[in-house]
Amino acid sequence: ENRSPEYEMATAISIISKLPYIMTLAYQVKKRTFDNKTMFLHPLDPKHTTAEMILAAIRPDRKFTDEEAKLLDLLMMLHAEHGGGNNSTFSCRVLTSSGTDPYSAYSAAIGSLKGPKHGGANLKVSAMHECIKENVADWGDEGQVADFLTKILNKEAFDKSGLIYGMGHAVYTLSDPRAVILKENARKMAEGTEFEKEYKLLEMIERLTPELFLKIKGSDKAMCANVDMYSGFVYRMLGIPQDLFTPMFAVSRMPGWCAHRFEELVTGKRIIRPAYKAVAKERTYTPLNER
Repeated sequence: ENRSPEYEMATAISIISKLPYIMTLAYQVKKRTFDNKTMFLHPLDPKHTTAEMILAAIRPDRKFTDEEAKLLDLLMMLHAEHGGGNNSTFSCRVLTSSGTDPYSAYSAAIGSLKGPKHGGANLKVSAMHECIKENVADWGDEGQVADFLTKILNKEAFDKSGLIYGMGHAVYTLSDPRAVILKENARKMAEGTEFEKEYKLLEMIERLTPELFLKIKGSDKAMCANVDMYSGFVYRMLGIPQDLFTPMFAVSRMPGWCAHRFEELVTGKRIIRPAYKAVAKERTYTPLNER
């Protein structure tokens, strides 16, 4: 198999450029085949950026504003790369270290992103927000919102996990820089629209959660909103359906995966094999005929 730098670069460019359009086509086919809805296939406009192409492809009239395209482009850039330790990127590097082909390595990353704890995180956040909106009479009433968040933390509401999705991060504590940037731009887009009330609700959730966490859990651990707190909200403002939330993550992260694969090919000379230690107690072997 060809593993030359030229082949790897050409393959990466091909995937990065084609995947967004493949995603929009697959969504249209899904609508017709599984949702019994009308699908529409628009021709590509070579003048469009990737973000503009996506917006045009999923809308019947192909119309979008410059502000919408810039916001989607920003969100895609924020998702493009986030270090080599996250699950999907690490999966890509692990497979790359085995010497496999680029398509297999990138497919593994996509498979990882499919998991709800990784790529599906913003879906959980969106579902939680919908639950709050359905159960809180006045979204602007801090007391009502705090009461429902308390129920969530006490495992009495939503999925009863005791988690406020969109809050906290494995690495970031004081702030998630991606969330800070996205929040400010989401605010600008929401101002004066039907989404302004919901934006203020998300802001309130972000502000109240650390206080409630300290009160209920007794933990004063620093906690900040992560990028998933606002990403699903931005997608909804842009009219991007939930079916595309995780695929959009994959399309956005593909350049990052490619860069990490290149780095692994150049600098990684050994197969990645994390240390593993069995911690189960020793047991006496029982012959098959005695089991």
